[in-house]
Amino acid sequence: MKTAVIVFPASNCDRDAQVALRDVTGHEPQMIWHAETELPDGLDLVVLPGGFSYGDYLRTGAIAARTRIMDAVKRRAEAGGPTLGICNGFQILCEAGVLPGALMSNTNQHFISRDVTLRVGSTDSPFTGSYSRGDYVTFPVAHHDGNYQAEADVLERLEGDGRIAFHYAEPINGSARNIAGIVSEDRRTLGMMPHPERAMGEGADGRVFFERLIAALG
Repeated sequence: MKTAVIVFPASNCDRDAQVALRDVTGHEPQMIWHAETELPDGLDLVVLPGGFSYGDYLRTGAIAARTRIMDAVKRRAEAGGPTLGICNGFQILCEAGVLPGALMSNTNQHFISRDVTLRVGSTDSPFTGSYSRGDYVTFPVAHHDGNYQAEADVLERLEGDGRIAFHYAEPINGSARNIAGIVSEDRRTLGMMPHPERAMGEGADGRVFFERLIAALG
């Protein structure tokens, strides 16, 4: 199993993602600096980690989405290469046009950092295929700009096409339809706001998430 984590200036969860992947796969993921222009061949999974890439200047994820490595990430994702964007990684995928919509400031204008309960929505992807629709999982969140918004027709399409992977079990940040994670049209890319890589204790929901994902990709 070959995995990679993209490293941007001011990312602060890249090492968490690195440790999570190493613990679950038994192999060290490749850490790819943002200035690289190509991804290694044969990758099974690329992770865009959480953090505050480029200090969240302009808009969260906006500068990172236009880095050299993102051209390669976008090509790979659009060709069906499994890609996971967590928190800031979700924001970057939206800014890069890999996923629709945008992540806005929380309606209460506060940074939210706590465990939250999610309800599994779509199970038609390697990320959630081992769950049942309506299952509940608990992951930490840590964000100020986790308020997912999109045009009404986009939201209808996401719902109708079964592309909402996770809903917040209760409203926390003003997200349209309590969206905590969505998948791409081909179900091979997931953007999610919570941090499964921060819940990696034995039997913890984050560890289970990664174990099931790696098994599905294996």
